[in-house]
Amino acid sequence: MSRTIQVTFDAHDPQSLSRFWADAMGYVNPPPPGRELEPGQDPFDAWHAFLGEVGVPESEWNSASAAEDPDGDGPRLFFQRVPEGKTAKNRVHLDLRAAPGLQGEERMAALEAEAERLVALGATRVERHEPAPPMTAGHLVMADPEGNEFCLD
Repeated sequence: MSRTIQVTFDAHDPQSLSRFWADAMGYVNPPPPGRELEPGQDPFDAWHAFLGEVGVPESEWNSASAAEDPDGDGPRLFFQRVPEGKTAKNRVHLDLRAAPGLQGEERMAALEAEAERLVALGATRVERHEPAPPMTAGHLVMADPEGNEFCLD
């Protein structure tokens, strides 16, 4: 029997990082338990109101956050606040499939366009790897706003 997974990120700013990854992956930041968001309502405003109502100290409002696939197919992403910073290259990273079925320059152009979109959201471009058929189709290495590396491929 297969298992479902949740991908957990250690972060200094869980809300900002979860907002970045939700935008990057077409995910949503879920509302608080038992609540629905009004159209256009910021999920973090809803969370802050909820946490205040249930007595969570304001200093803890950004201790965790999540991003979820609105279709329920992809893994849930969970972000937890930790005191230590990132000190080395992450050993696990996400590959975002930004150019499925494309090859050559068309593929690389699609990856470049997605990289531009993600840089505008706070990502950093690290390096480009050119296509080298038949072994690799080419990809871009990126970093999220807290320095976690991922690839656009």
